This record gives sequence, structure tokens and C-alpha cells, in this order.
Amino acid sequence: MKVLVINCGSSSLKYSLFNIPESRPLFEGLIEKIGSATPLHKITTAGGSKELPCDVKDIAEAFQKMEHALISDEFGALKSLNEIQAAGHRVVHGGDRFSASIVIDKQVKDAIRDCSVFAPLHNPYNLAGIEEMEKLLPGVPGVAVFDTAFHQSMAEHVYRYALPYALCNEKHIRRYGFHGTNHKYVSLAAAMYLKKPITELKLISCHLGNGTSMCAIDGGLSVDTSMGLTPLEGLIMGTRGGDIDPGVLLYLMREGSTAAEIDSLLNKESGLKGITGLSNDMREALSLSEDGNERAMLAVSMFVYRIKKYTGAYISILGGLDAFIFTGGIGENSDVIRSRVCTGLEHIGIHLSGARNKEARAVRGNVVDISANGSSPCILIVPADEERMITRETIHALERHQ
Repeated sequence: MKVLVINCGSSSLKYSLFNIPESRPLFEGLIEKIGSATPLHKITTAGGSKELPCDVKDIAEAFQKMEHALISDEFGALKSLNEIQAAGHRVVHGGDRFSASIVIDKQVKDAIRDCSVFAPLHNPYNLAGIEEMEKLLPGVPGVAVFDTAFHQSMAEHVYRYALPYALCNEKHIRRYGFHGTNHKYVSLAAAMYLKKPITELKLISCHLGNGTSMCAIDGGLSVDTSMGLTPLEGLIMGTRGGDIDPGVLLYLMREGSTAAEIDSLLNKESGLKGITGLSNDMREALSLSEDGNERAMLAVSMFVYRIKKYTGAYISILGGLDAFIFTGGIGENSDVIRSRVCTGLEHIGIHLSGARNKEARAVRGNVVDISANGSSPCILIVPADEERMITRETIHALERHQ
């Protein structure tokens, strides 16, 4: 069964073709900078990667480029698009309506549109991708896989904000959480590596990238996560500051800041970028730190401290820990950040092997154990593979729909 995974953003289209039951994609494509003067189409197959300049004005043209690439003689992925039997779509926000992936129909599309108020930079483009696929392959089932769905298992005392009860119900204000597809994937990968049923494990997943979040997982279920109504809550990120006293925003409003200015401040100008004044990239922050840049040193320290703070809270909530998982671009590739996060947590059983951590290389599909001998919990690197998880979720949703 051939499944096409679609991740459609405001200026990018990422797609992967899977031939089930194979776990690795046959073909991967990424069209970036859509609508700009320099769009680029990167294609990856078993034979390697290739970058193609292209003229792409909008999402519709991006889907045309995807179609041509998939059926081109040069790459040989498909002879015809009719070989595709299902499409799995990443959708960022499903609100409180979806606790699992679901086959797309008009009602699902309407719900995705309604949830755009909570994810205006994502949901409209996710929906545009769904509609373009329906034009391209009418009659082929599509499945919506929501970033928020995994966290719908959180108890009410965890997800509810201490605001007026009726207001929260009326406006659907609550903690939803994000990165759920990857948090679920790495928890299952850890269980397989540990050779234990997921139902018996207590895990903490640290998804550290330009967007960062943590998740406490008990018995395969999300019991708490650091992001909230939007991805602004929680850890320090590339351009988002995470937890903040709402009074700061009220103060800025009284000083004359508009809602649009505060939105930009919170989403685009804070986090690592805001603290360093230079970059949202952790690699640059670490490099500047090594050169003695005090603001970069501060940014890294704040980033690490927030992770440690959540780690202690989540161990308390879980009542124990079997594995501490690093994933995402920073979590997978920065031995420095992993070391700084784990240093000082020895009193709760987290013992990192300096040598294993330094030598670790994240390879998609593999799990790397960087624990010191005798460490309990295990410390694992699990490379993110959201496309693989979306494929699984797509098949499961289709099976439920039959």
C-alpha cells in the first residue's frame, strides 16, 4: 500500500512517499520559499539527494511540482499518481474535537478551519494542502493527523486553566499541547528498544528544536506537556520565550503596544533570538558562548534551566521514570545541551555517559543509549520521524473507518 504524507506550511511543502510495510520512505521532497524569488525543491531517494531550482508562486503550483517529481522518469518513484492509495496530512491544531487521527470529510475540514483561530500560522495552510490533494487525487482517502491529539488523554485538572470556568468552556480555552505525533512516536520507539510494553513505562520526552516541548508519558498516554493553548507556553524556544507572567503583556499594552506587536514579540522576537539579540539557532548560541558572549551564555543557561525545571516536575507527577528521551534537532545533535541538561540530575538517578554522549550519532530509525552503566532511568536519543508516525496513523484511521 502506497501512502503519501503531506506537511503543508505557509511557504513550504514537505512530502514523503511510503510503500507499506516498508518503514523507510521511497521518496521525499521539500519545496521551500514558496512565493519568493528563490524557491528550491530538494528531492531525496535511496540514490541520494538533489536540489532543483524551481518557479513556485503558490501552494497549488507546489503540488504540481510534487506531482511531476513523483512520476518523473528521472526518479522513478511512481508510474502514475493512481498508485497512491491514501494521503496522511499533518494538521497542527485539532482543538478538543479530535483525540485520534481521522478520515477527512467535510465536517473534519470545517473543524480544522474552526481551529485556525488557535493556529493561524498553520491550520489554514494544512487545510489548503488537504484541498489541493483532493483536487490532485479525487476519491483517494485523506487522513488528518493532529499534533494535539496525543495530549487529549490529559486529565481535566491538568489541561484546565484557572480562569472562569464558563469562559473557558465557551471559548474552548484549555491546554492542548503540541508535537504530539513525535512524542507518541519516540515513546513507542523507546518501548521497543527497552523490550517492554509501553503500558508499563514511565517516560519523559524532550522535543528540542526551534520549537521545544516536553511530555510526561505514563503507560503510553500523555499525562502532561509543556505547551498549552498555543505553542507559546512552556520551554524557551528559538523565537518564543515560553512561560511568562501575563502581567508583562498587560504592562506592554498600557505602554501602548498593540495586539499585533505583542503577537510578533511573543512568536518571532523572543526566545534565543530575543536573549542573544542575534540568532534563534542554538548552534550559533553555543558558538557565541564559547567565544565568551555573555548574552549567548545567558540564553543557553536559561534554555537548560527551564528543561531541568520541567524534568523535576514531571518525575514527581509520574512517580518514577524508566527513560529520559532526547529528540528534535537540538536533542538529537547537541551533545553539549544533553550534557548540561543531565548534569545535576544524578540525585534522581539520571547518569549520563560522557563518552557515549559525545560519540552519539542520531540516525533516523535507530535509538541510541547514552546512559552511564547502571543509570536508572535510561537516557535515550530517539530521532524524530513524524512522517513514519503519520503513515502509521493514516493506516490505523483507515482501518477504523472500514
